[in-house]
Amino acid sequence: MSTNETIRLATRGSDLAMRQAATVKAALSDRRIDAELVEVETEGDRVSDELIHRLGKTGAFVRSLDEKVIDGELDAAVHSMKDMPTEQPDGLIIAGIPARAAPGDALVTPNGRRLEELPEGATVGTSSLRRQAQIRNARPDLTVEPLRGNVDTRIEKLLAPSLQREHEERTEEEKERKGRTDDDDYQFPYERDVEEWFNDLAEVERRALEREVDVEYDAIVLAEAGLERSGLDHNVEYQQLPTDEFVPAPGQGALAVAAVEGETAETLHSILDHPRTRVETTAERTVLAELGGGCVAPIGVHAVIQGEYVHTAVQVFDRDGEESVTATRDLPVEDHARAAREFARDLAEKGADDLIAEARRENDDEMEAKREIQEE
Repeated sequence: MSTNETIRLATRGSDLAMRQAATVKAALSDRRIDAELVEVETEGDRVSDELIHRLGKTGAFVRSLDEKVIDGELDAAVHSMKDMPTEQPDGLIIAGIPARAAPGDALVTPNGRRLEELPEGATVGTSSLRRQAQIRNARPDLTVEPLRGNVDTRIEKLLAPSLQREHEERTEEEKERKGRTDDDDYQFPYERDVEEWFNDLAEVERRALEREVDVEYDAIVLAEAGLERSGLDHNVEYQQLPTDEFVPAPGQGALAVAAVEGETAETLHSILDHPRTRVETTAERTVLAELGGGCVAPIGVHAVIQGEYVHTAVQVFDRDGEESVTATRDLPVEDHARAAREFARDLAEKGADDLIAEARRENDDEMEAKREIQEE
């Protein structure tokens, strides 16, 4: 392609998606390739009241972007790799996979508590079947509740109750102080007044003060990469959940730039592709594709290159987190895709297929019940 041409990059319109796409644009700009970000609304963006696994299909945040590229309206699409189906549309390839950010999950709390420190019955919010199962497996005494929205929204929902209580307490104390005379034996319990306290809050905390609380969460779990890319990792306290116990989703933390095969795809590949990340995420997505769980089953796959091997960990749970098939295997780097398929087939024979089939039946039952309610 000509260096004078502008590559039009499709992206979702969320703050996180735009930030991610902006990193791709910056990488291209560093090589004197002009790029333009074009916002595209997806099915996942339009459905605000349903968990993704109940949409009845994978790729809820992907298809609309890919269609723009296939139709020639745009040149490439920037995706969070964990949102992508394992099967690509005909003619479309993953042209570039930049270096991956942190692949694991983060437990975020208003007070810095760790998972093991949460009290019995505490409520943990997450949008992911995998995370729900893993939390229930690690702490069956906790209550796990669904949580949707972009990263900012989830943080706001977590912080809202405690911030609103603190604001109310500070406001009442300030009223008390103003009602006192100089002769009263009274000491204001805070170093700052309400206005000074409010001015020191981060923007996400200020928005949380205005949010209506429906569920009070003691903690939430989300991707650490999402926290970092949203710039919110400095505004909250969080625990990095160990990836060997809480195996991440395949491709988590990685971006994928999809394009139609041809000169533009070759340009994107030469500038953006990070070989190590491509090998690791290929191993992860190959295991997922062979197992066939998609977004309806709690599956974690995490691969890390260690010398000549790709150390790969897999967890497959039932939805309650009570039953699981877990294993690790070192796959040869030179033949990682074939070895990943073989690993997945062995896991299937050890019971992973049964867990995935049961999860699919449960999902189908939920979809049918939802349709019956809508038809009433």
